[in-house]
Parts: sequence; C-alpha cells; structure tokens
Amino acid sequence: MCRNIRPLSNFEPPATEDEVQAAALQYVRKISGTVKPSRANAEAFDRAVAEVAAASARLLDALVTTAPPKDRGVEAAKARARAAVRYGS
Repeated sequence: MCRNIRPLSNFEPPATEDEVQAAALQYVRKISGTVKPSRANAEAFDRAVAEVAAASARLLDALVTTAPPKDRGVEAAKARARAAVRYGS
C-alpha cells in the first residue's frame, strides 16, 4: 500500500471529499506508475481518479462498525511519535 494513502474509515469528523479525492489520486498514481500522465493519457487518468473516489466514498458510506470513532488529533499525535522514533527527531 502506498504510504500516502491513509485510512479514512471510522474517524470523527468523517473523511472529507477532499481527503477521499486525495487518496484516489494517490492510488491511481501508484498503479499507473506516474505522478502526472502524458496528454494522451490525461483523460483516462482523470476518469480513473473520479471513479476511484466515487467508489471509495460509497464504501465509506456503507461501512458499519461498533468501535468508537477515532479522533484525528490523537491519531496524528501517534503518527508523529512513531515518526520521531523511526527517524530520530
């Protein structure tokens, strides 16, 4: 999995449309092997991003859990602590 794609399910507040779009863009970049497509492939690339974002939004809307929602601030602090240990800063 691409490190830039973060879990979006079960957070309070819920994932925004921008976050879903960013994750879709990262996914399409990863599987296409390019950050910016050529002009010949731009339409297919953009269409794939839109389709992945729509599918992701439907998935997030349909998921059900009994776990309490995670707090974005707490999860970000945990990630920063892990990074500090990993990179020694």
